[in-house]
Amino acid sequence: MSEFTVVAIDGPSGTGKSTTAKLLAKRLNYLYIDSGAMYRAVTYSVLKNKIPAAETEKIIELAKTLDIVLQDEQVLLNGEDVTSPIRNIDVTANVSAVSAIKEVREILVAKQREYSLTNSVVMDGRDIGTVVFPEAQYKFFLVCDIKTRAARRQQDFRDLGQEIAIDRIVKELRKRDEVDTKREESPLRKADDAIEVDTTNMIIEEQVECIYRKIVPK
Repeated sequence: MSEFTVVAIDGPSGTGKSTTAKLLAKRLNYLYIDSGAMYRAVTYSVLKNKIPAAETEKIIELAKTLDIVLQDEQVLLNGEDVTSPIRNIDVTANVSAVSAIKEVREILVAKQREYSLTNSVVMDGRDIGTVVFPEAQYKFFLVCDIKTRAARRQQDFRDLGQEIAIDRIVKELRKRDEVDTKREESPLRKADDAIEVDTTNMIIEEQVECIYRKIVPK
């Protein structure tokens, strides 16, 4: 068993995983790994290079060439700061399709596991507790009402200066849930030994406190 601790946080989009994981990592003084940002960075590059989603071989070859670095709260792609553009609606609409490609997942999972060899980590995603770190000491699965998820995602877009209709966001979330849960490669599912946390009526601080107390009891 590694001397380092792994906290895995899984769940669908809009449940507050990333923000919770980021704040939890700070509180525990662990490294935060934003797996979703890594997949978004690949998707951003695919769109930028105008590669059709059906051309998986080209996407795989592109993914092999990408240098993705998570630095504090920045995401660097081949040295370029892509922290904001990887959150736009086009990337959001296409990231599930790119994430479903087996070879792309293998490339990024290898990068993710490297971080845990030298750090205690908090990592969020869709298959962290089931595939990336099945031996994680702590596993959590976040769930949330879809209308609340959509409202949170709408606010995320507003923070980026984008006004997106709530109906469009609900539609995108439902579509993404379907792709994520039904894909053959590493589908979204709760690990058998994960603790489920319903975040519908929780603010972020409450989510962080809830999970923190399960790791560091009073």
